[in-house]
Amino acid sequence: MRFKTLSIHAGQGPDPTYGAVMTPIYQTSTFAFKGVEQPGTFDYSRSGNPTRKALENCLAALEGGTHGFAFATGMAAEATFLAMYGPGDHIIVHDDLYGGTYRLLTTVIAEKGVTIEFVNLRDLDAVRKAIRPSTKLIWLETPTNPLMNLQDLGAVAAIAKEHKVHTICDNTFLSPYFQRPLDFGIDVVLHSTTKYINGHSDVVGGALITSDPVLAEKIGFLQNGMGTCSGPLDCFLVLRGVKTLAVRMEEHNKNALGIARWLDKHPKVESVLHPGLESHPQHALALKQMSGYGGTFSFRVKGGQAETFRLLGNVELFTLAESLGGVESLIEHPWTMTHVSMPEDARAAMGITQNLVRISVGIEDLDDLIEDLDRAFAKV
Repeated sequence: MRFKTLSIHAGQGPDPTYGAVMTPIYQTSTFAFKGVEQPGTFDYSRSGNPTRKALENCLAALEGGTHGFAFATGMAAEATFLAMYGPGDHIIVHDDLYGGTYRLLTTVIAEKGVTIEFVNLRDLDAVRKAIRPSTKLIWLETPTNPLMNLQDLGAVAAIAKEHKVHTICDNTFLSPYFQRPLDFGIDVVLHSTTKYINGHSDVVGGALITSDPVLAEKIGFLQNGMGTCSGPLDCFLVLRGVKTLAVRMEEHNKNALGIARWLDKHPKVESVLHPGLESHPQHALALKQMSGYGGTFSFRVKGGQAETFRLLGNVELFTLAESLGGVESLIEHPWTMTHVSMPEDARAAMGITQNLVRISVGIEDLDDLIEDLDRAFAKV
């Protein structure tokens, strides 16, 4: 089946008990055994739940994987996956990434004795040089949050396989509708389902998807052992959201590209970081591995923090808030919001400046969004 059909039907057949078309919310902690030493398909909701299983099967199908796992948050998915690494292990991470991931890696995971090395994964020679005998994982995020840099999924995956190193890619910004990392040889795909997959800013969640049976067994064991799974109500909400993923992503993509082109010509904008623009240094790679650009991107305001804060303080339709991927448009300041957990020198080294703004473009009317930004820029 094709993507739009899978998003509505994969893992979501009519419920066998009463024929419910929408997957029911199995809001139960435990399930009755059929008899002594005769458990049913499910026995305890931490270990498995029909609502969660429907979501996990759906997400696996959308990413082209065979095993899906749903978690309470995106960070729960990350923490669970990283729990399989320990003292002496070496993990290579792209040097431009989400602030929460940076915090988890440099504190919780590093304190376990895991060596975290930040490398520019756009430089394939640097990737090769960074690999050691102790290297166990390469962590990708493409496009990156918030600088919209890309990594060549196929090239990095090929290098990793040469050295028997696993790869994981955060695919939150594009969703499987616009990019499927497993198709390029990546071993595990990560999502914050809070974002585009759910799409309605009313639930938090995470997911891991793989086609590697060994990794799947390890992830499943850790999900159960650590208790980081998503609850049935949250899974139901994400299942509801994913049904409209394709149509939402088309609107997000169209609106974001329209605003990016408008900003690119604005006299008060220093630069626009959007891989769909021909001026983006990796535009050719975007065309190669992405079928669209998503709805989130960044730009720099001419001037400094004062001018940037005037813009942020004068929007009306855009909501000043963290997160992304909802049907409503959001605007935020990475330096003081999503990436504030990173040390200032790390932010500066990454390229996060005080005049950088990230927007998550919703599915409102494009002209209304542009007019809102235009009114706000008039006060800068």
